[in-house]
Amino acid sequence: METSILIARLLGPVLLVAVIPTLATPKVITEITDDFLKSPSLIFISGVMVLVGGLAIVNAHNRWAVDWTLLVTLFGWALVIGGALRVAAPKWVARIGTSMTARPLALRVAGVVWAIIGAVLSVKGYG
Repeated sequence: METSILIARLLGPVLLVAVIPTLATPKVITEITDDFLKSPSLIFISGVMVLVGGLAIVNAHNRWAVDWTLLVTLFGWALVIGGALRVAAPKWVARIGTSMTARPLALRVAGVVWAIIGAVLSVKGYG
């Protein structure tokens, strides 16, 4: 459980802070995302970093218990998969990302979901 709490303490606040501009200034986030998606090099490099972070989480915390710690495991695997896709197919990721940024409501809904996950992890990590 100690590992779960440590990872929750790291991920929770990061998710909460990262989601603020998505909800407060969605146009700015869309512009940043559009700029990012125009660069296969940035997608690739970020993929390597995301993959490493995901592998670190999965190697330290690959628990499949049906409780809040499952969020940590699922988040780690999502990072592994997302990072691997960015490394293996940056242009495909750019196409998918561009179609997602064209839907402002989808970005807001995703922001709310990430905020909830960040809040749950923060409460479990620091509560």
